Amino acid sequence: MKMKAVVKTKAGPGAEFMEVDIPKIGPKEVLVKVKATSICGTDVHIYQWDKWSNSRIGEKKLPQILGHEVAGEVVEIGKEVKRIKVGDYVSAETHIYNPWDLQSLLCQAHLGENMEILGVDRDGTFAEYIALPENVCWVNHPSIPPEIATLQEPIGNATYAVLGEDNDVAGKSMVIIGDGPAGLFSVGIARLCGVTNIFLIGEWDYNLFIGKIMGADHIINIHKNDVDRVEYVKEHTNGYGADIVLDMAGAPQAIKEGLKMLRRGGRFTAFGLSPSSTIDVDYNEEIVLKGIQVHGITGRKLFDTWYRVRNFLSSGRLNVYPIITHMFPLEEFQKGFDAILERPRKCVKIVLFPNREELKRAQERLEKQRNVEDRIQKVKCEG
Repeated sequence: MKMKAVVKTKAGPGAEFMEVDIPKIGPKEVLVKVKATSICGTDVHIYQWDKWSNSRIGEKKLPQILGHEVAGEVVEIGKEVKRIKVGDYVSAETHIYNPWDLQSLLCQAHLGENMEILGVDRDGTFAEYIALPENVCWVNHPSIPPEIATLQEPIGNATYAVLGEDNDVAGKSMVIIGDGPAGLFSVGIARLCGVTNIFLIGEWDYNLFIGKIMGADHIINIHKNDVDRVEYVKEHTNGYGADIVLDMAGAPQAIKEGLKMLRRGGRFTAFGLSPSSTIDVDYNEEIVLKGIQVHGITGRKLFDTWYRVRNFLSSGRLNVYPIITHMFPLEEFQKGFDAILERPRKCVKIVLFPNREELKRAQERLEKQRNVEDRIQKVKCEG
């Protein structure tokens, strides 16, 4: 049996849409028919085949199917599968953890020593079907449509970044550095969870406008605002600095400024990967003597974050449709990558569909949502 998939066939830029074998599942795996899958920054790195991709994956592992964000229906289960059933509507935790790792035993499965990453260490989701271990399948609420359900993995990153380990954010101020999908999801979650003063710092007008829609109180374009960003944050936080700073970008300058924007005793959450692993910061003044908490984020908190995200979305209280800017059939994947790589940025999150009927239904839902948003804005303006 064959299926269509987006495959990285060789070292170097690009990928191919080609026919490959439908994966055979192991005794503890399930076969999922993909309804929707979405493009992530990691996929872009692999598509371009940068230094990280070459060292992390390597040419010897190719060919390999791209992608790791997904929503789909289980069509077959292995003989040892106990929790997941045929017909279940699922998404996937991309950190395929080893339950016997020390980290897993200590309830830190997302940090496991021996975990695999979907679409990096094994075939991914840009295909009609994907084989998944049962232990990383997350059953979706039926009210969450595929174009939203596929985004739960990156929404989970943002949720963990916003809430931290203690979930203590209500009534606080927060700086979010980075206007990519993770940053924009973070704005929506921060607003929902009671953050009362949200600063979004980025570089693309298109993305920052969406950030405003998602609920940012202050928008700072690093290329246009002729202001001292650190002083601006302090000025709007009674001179103290923000309670929480999220670095979702990884730029060295952003990290240095973020530490300075943070109040004494605040929390600095590090999610963005820096192009340089060595960054010159004032360790004594900005970390030790300031008494801050530095919280590194790699993935989601299993499965606490998934539970919260499912509830956010199924309740209707978190609307992420403004962040979905493009939808394409899977075979037009290159249009998606071209849109992401275009400068200046005029896209945020791109969803791909193996089935054109599924795409049509998703487009209808997106259009309906945009019509509702337009009417709300019209009422606000008239008011």
